[in-house]
Amino acid sequence: MAVEQLEIERKFDVDEAFELPDLSGAPGVVEVREPVEHALEAAYHDTADLRLARARVTMRRRTGGPDAGWHVKLPAVAGARRELHSPLGRATKTPPKAVLEPVLGIVRRAPAPQVASLRTRRVVRELVDADGRVLAEVADDHVTGTALPAAPGEAAVVTTWREVEVELVDGDEQLLADVAGLLVAAGARPASSPAKLTRVLAHRLPDADGALQPPAAAPEKGGKKKGGKKKGGKKHRHAPGTPAGDVVRASLAAQVLALQDADLMVRTGQPDGVHQVRVACRRLRSTLAAFRPVLDRTQTDPLREELARVGSALSPSRDGEVAVAHLRDLVDAQPDELVVGPVVARLQQEAVRDEQAGDAQARKALNTPAYLQLRDDLDALVEEPPLTEAAGRPAEEVLREVVARAGRRLRRSVEAAQDSHEAEALHDVRKAAKRLRYTSEAAVPVLGAPVADLVSVLKGVQEVLGDRQDTFVTRPLCVQLGRAAFAAGENTFTWGRLHALEEARCQQAERDFWLRWPELRSVLKTQPK
Repeated sequence: MAVEQLEIERKFDVDEAFELPDLSGAPGVVEVREPVEHALEAAYHDTADLRLARARVTMRRRTGGPDAGWHVKLPAVAGARRELHSPLGRATKTPPKAVLEPVLGIVRRAPAPQVASLRTRRVVRELVDADGRVLAEVADDHVTGTALPAAPGEAAVVTTWREVEVELVDGDEQLLADVAGLLVAAGARPASSPAKLTRVLAHRLPDADGALQPPAAAPEKGGKKKGGKKKGGKKHRHAPGTPAGDVVRASLAAQVLALQDADLMVRTGQPDGVHQVRVACRRLRSTLAAFRPVLDRTQTDPLREELARVGSALSPSRDGEVAVAHLRDLVDAQPDELVVGPVVARLQQEAVRDEQAGDAQARKALNTPAYLQLRDDLDALVEEPPLTEAAGRPAEEVLREVVARAGRRLRRSVEAAQDSHEAEALHDVRKAAKRLRYTSEAAVPVLGAPVADLVSVLKGVQEVLGDRQDTFVTRPLCVQLGRAAFAAGENTFTWGRLHALEEARCQQAERDFWLRWPELRSVLKTQPK
């Protein structure tokens, strides 16, 4: 079983003549221990098209040093990388199944042979505080990297360099910044490459992050938060006259990447992973449906059907997780005298059961041949989308039409709900609002502020109708757990109260939607024609 650790480090390029400064001057450091030298050898594995490297993931088999074994490094989040360690085992030429499993959604059925090797002479110095705690390790690496031939007749590419890594152990981010400052003052430079492997394979990774960038995009200043403050960073708008096919392809590429990232979350046990997979599937389905004028539906409709099957397979897991979490919060908010019996314990047991069953169910769904084929087909869709003649039209024209079409669909759903007492009617409104939101989000880089305003209003509507829909899971759960409590001879008062509170939540959500509808209808009328 893999052991996980969090890696927070900074890398620096240095010349051969570089000399480490006196790091005992860093705040909190009272001792720099004697250097320890290691000889490290690592074999890096990836697919022929370097799917792992493009997804910012590395897989290696390392010998030498204190952490010999198979390592899988996941994409950095907020400056930290999660690393999965597995024993060396007997496998030397191909990664074991257990090592591949977390990244199966990236590798899928493609072989993952060795693509590069690294030999590193590493000299490690530990930075220690007054209590003897190791705050950080500073590794001075002399590296020889070899990119193996990618095709018969090609030659191996050898790269040598020196770099310094500072990795936190028990220290904090301030220490990391202080040590980095000392290194830079001594002549070190922030690393030009995020990982050793990226440097070795640079000739095969012209776009290291693997993301498809929107063509002919022009920068646009960021929007504003409530209160008039600007959001951080910059957004991009497509240049006027950009073909609709280019915009759709860029949108699909971003969504396929989001599905890949969410898949990785599920396989590595990250919270909210199942939800993110479902969201990615829904967005892709909505995009493929909305942009039928631009995409050949005979090729995309089968993908929509398979995406729907994936979402359905994950629904019970996600719905149960959300329902239990909500009921636990609801119980916590109740006065003590109204929580009668072991209600909290029953919900805790249900949460554990849901987590275990949901994890197994999600992994099973994401390991099926049909799902892995779907992922291959989505990659092929982005690489060569089945564009129609309409794909050559200006994106502005096409996007106005698809947003308007989705808007008409929502209005029809609302009109039907006004004349219906069926619970499903407002659920249809919710689905139509989702499609309009996802379609509009794809249109914002082209159509700008009016559509962005529509997205903002739709988010609120989705939240209200989502709350309503959640009660169709929480109420039956209250009945189920209440019956189990009754069978065990427990007082069921609280379960009845929770059910009544959920009924009230449903009714309030319906009232809130109808209060919001005039605003949404008004914003729909302002959309570009």
